[in-house]
Amino acid sequence: MKKYSIAIVDDHLLFAQSLDSLISSFGNYEVIFHATNGKNFIDNIENQGKSPDVVLLDINMPIMNGIETMSWLKTNKPELKTIALSMDDSEETIIKMLRLGAKGYLLKDIHPEVFKRAITDVIEKGFYYSERITNTLLDTLDKKEKTKEEIFLKDREREFLRLACTEKTYKEIASEMFLSPKTVDGYRETLFDKLEVRSRIGLVLYAIKHKFIEI
Repeated sequence: MKKYSIAIVDDHLLFAQSLDSLISSFGNYEVIFHATNGKNFIDNIENQGKSPDVVLLDINMPIMNGIETMSWLKTNKPELKTIALSMDDSEETIIKMLRLGAKGYLLKDIHPEVFKRAITDVIEKGFYYSERITNTLLDTLDKKEKTKEEIFLKDREREFLRLACTEKTYKEIASEMFLSPKTVDGYRETLFDKLEVRSRIGLVLYAIKHKFIEI
């Protein structure tokens, strides 16, 4: 049975060691190294000349945080499958990480079985987005979705979707589109209905998955 290699990037040593033990118990996964921040992680993969199959990346770290590390990976190692693993559940952080190419976003209080499934899905399917974080993604990954071609979006709806995938607030989006906040709220609710999502993060995930935006 093939063993998949995992790298842990987290500045909390006790947590990282516990995570290492948990991953080892899964059988077909092994932790090849632990880095305490993004710079340490980059040094490891550059010196070893070998990349892990999956990277588990914390967000809040000294020297080089998870967002900065993910930005480096997008430019230098876009093929690396990275899962954000953090206590930060803010919408802004999740959107940043997804736009930078993270294949999943998990909170550290996740159940071990769900954690294992997330790693497996990222390796086999290329992504995993938990219901708790996204509150969307059409309930399950196996649910039949409307294709991009089956959904007609007006030009202004596409413009709103593109802006919703940025860090702008809805008020700032309204200003850029020369619309009232109430009208922008209307666009948001219309897209929630058309795309069958329930949050701004859902809009971002849908836009990425169906290539309405590039990451």
